[in-house]
Amino acid sequence: MIKLGELVMILDLHRQGLSVSAIARQVGVDRKTVRTYIAKGLEPPAYTKRPPAPSLVDRFEPYLRERLAAYPDLTARRLLREIKERGFAGSYSVVRDHVRDLRPARIAGYEVRFETPPGEQAQVDFARFEVEFADEPGVKRIVWLFSMVLGYSRLIWARFVLHQDLRRSAARPNLSMSGSRRRRSTAACVTAFRRKSPNV
Repeated sequence: MIKLGELVMILDLHRQGLSVSAIARQVGVDRKTVRTYIAKGLEPPAYTKRPPAPSLVDRFEPYLRERLAAYPDLTARRLLREIKERGFAGSYSVVRDHVRDLRPARIAGYEVRFETPPGEQAQVDFARFEVEFADEPGVKRIVWLFSMVLGYSRLIWARFVLHQDLRRSAARPNLSMSGSRRRRSTAACVTAFRRKSPNV
């Protein structure tokens, strides 16, 4: 079988008028080969795939199939140990590649979505931030972002706080509110939620 470049050269030399013998000498192939490819013309050589060479692990395939059908999670190392006891003399990589092809496909699981009725559940979380306030430049303070997501409507409400507990701390601008202002803000948030989602 000759390469495509050699085929092009044979046809080119033939067009120039060289004899079959001269072309065979110049390209380095037999005269019969030159005649064959001159007769065929310019069509790329057809390469046939070689049949796979027999593998050392082929005779153990029925055993491997049986073991993987019974125990799909067996590792290639474990199976290598088992077939070595039965006379296998090959390497781990050969077994690993063979087992990869033989292992039954895993059935993908499905996820059940967790749903709650309106007004039954909410999820809360805190996120930590280090910030500098304008009234104390150069001093970093830790503030927490409290967030609450309603389970049914997925609406989110968030506020920065100084602590992660129910303590009341000294009020800082835009961080905590006191008394009636806090109640008015909470009522406004609840009203906003209800306007957006009448089922909340």
